[in-house]
Amino acid sequence: MNYYLGLDIGSSSIKAALVEVETGKSLGVVQEPKEEMGMFAAKNGWAEQKPNDWWQHICNAITALKRQYNISRTQIKGIGISYQMHGLVVVDKNGEPLRKSIIWCDSRAVEIGNKAFNAIGNDTCASNLLNSPANFTASKLKWVKENEPDIYNKIHKFMLPGDYVAYKFSNTINTTISGLSEGIFWNFKEDNVADFLLEHYGIDQALVPDIVETFGVQSTVDAKGEAESGIAAGTPILYRAGDQPNNALTLNVFNPGEVAATGGTSGVVYAVTNRLSAKESSRVNNFAHVNYQKGADPRIGKLLCINGAGIQYRWLLNNLAVSSYEEMNNLASEIPVGSDGVCLIPFGNGAERMLNNKEIGTRIVNLNLNNHHKGHMCRAALEGIAFSFVYGMEIMTSDGIKPSVMRAGNDNLFRSEIFANTVATLIEQEIEIYNTTGAIGAARAANLHKGDFEAFGKAIMDNDHVMTFMPFKDKQQYSNAYNNWKKELELILNK
Repeated sequence: MNYYLGLDIGSSSIKAALVEVETGKSLGVVQEPKEEMGMFAAKNGWAEQKPNDWWQHICNAITALKRQYNISRTQIKGIGISYQMHGLVVVDKNGEPLRKSIIWCDSRAVEIGNKAFNAIGNDTCASNLLNSPANFTASKLKWVKENEPDIYNKIHKFMLPGDYVAYKFSNTINTTISGLSEGIFWNFKEDNVADFLLEHYGIDQALVPDIVETFGVQSTVDAKGEAESGIAAGTPILYRAGDQPNNALTLNVFNPGEVAATGGTSGVVYAVTNRLSAKESSRVNNFAHVNYQKGADPRIGKLLCINGAGIQYRWLLNNLAVSSYEEMNNLASEIPVGSDGVCLIPFGNGAERMLNNKEIGTRIVNLNLNNHHKGHMCRAALEGIAFSFVYGMEIMTSDGIKPSVMRAGNDNLFRSEIFANTVATLIEQEIEIYNTTGAIGAARAANLHKGDFEAFGKAIMDNDHVMTFMPFKDKQQYSNAYNNWKKELELILNK
């Protein structure tokens, strides 16, 4: 039996998966390290990791996978890589990292990006980059140039985290259009590297890696890569993408109108469009999706992040007299739609980009101490988080998204019928739930170099589909509850 290897390089762990080449069926997934990876934070708001730590954990994960499933190195026929987005790795001429990686959640470059947005012009950024340079990879590279000139002068190439992992396997440095777009290095209007931003930042274009296709032979494992990873030399790296585009791919989201949603600690809505509209570029990010191709009808992934999502429900679990999410869901199910007027605004996890970076915290309103109890709190929390997803979808719709289906992993919030039914009913679209992970998606994507997207989608339906939530025909009480919630939110926002 032959397999593809999928790697998902997160900031807390590395996951590695094997899937059968023929069927796309998952053999198994391992995680390294068993505890969370650490981060270095020399100053407040900084977050760094050592790129070679990722590589070490990847090698350990591959060893564990092969041992657990009794697989030989020659049975692995290709590699797919998913990775934490927006990180910066800089290497010298020998390919050695010159400093730790500045990862996605490091906020040191915010001011640099904001200044560039205003200096270059909001309209130019929106129509060419589809984003503000903000705190993305390009701005992080400019920070290195300004603050660590000795390091900057030794840089041979910059890379995104997934590019570095591919390099460690193959000794070949390259990147993808999708990857460059997530670093805000891509000019969508010209369909080329964003020279005007590089010039504005004083970054030499020679630092940009060569560009390869997202699907296809990007490079092959060399002798050193084999010795360290245990993957046979000559094995091709066939796919690479950032974790959010990869999550969409994992859920078979490729076409305009298809939406991928994640309901973890934070929530993510990622919708595909063929329009280069960036009307909401300060609240929604736009990246080249995995199937974006130069000169073709564009495929843009619109990414909206909701910080205050599952963390709100977890806080209640930890602070109410309840023992499990199941108990909370049962308590909530006894309360009518609208929680008898109790309204919970769940934005207690820092500034919310979709609310124009306002930090409004969590608010509980209309609580009657005689009539309401913890069941109302549980229901109001699930509804409040669901309403924040719907609010996000309204922003997406105003930016040109016409949703036709939402697909989600079988994770935290989407396990709650109240949550999923509320979202499905209010956006008037079905929500398909799949039991899969980013590492499995990356492994399956290694097969897409053959171009058979239909077979790829079929493997997901056959192997992973759990259930589908259909919108309720009578949405009046849901609409009333949502409008009450929105009224409370707007009172807070307009203060």
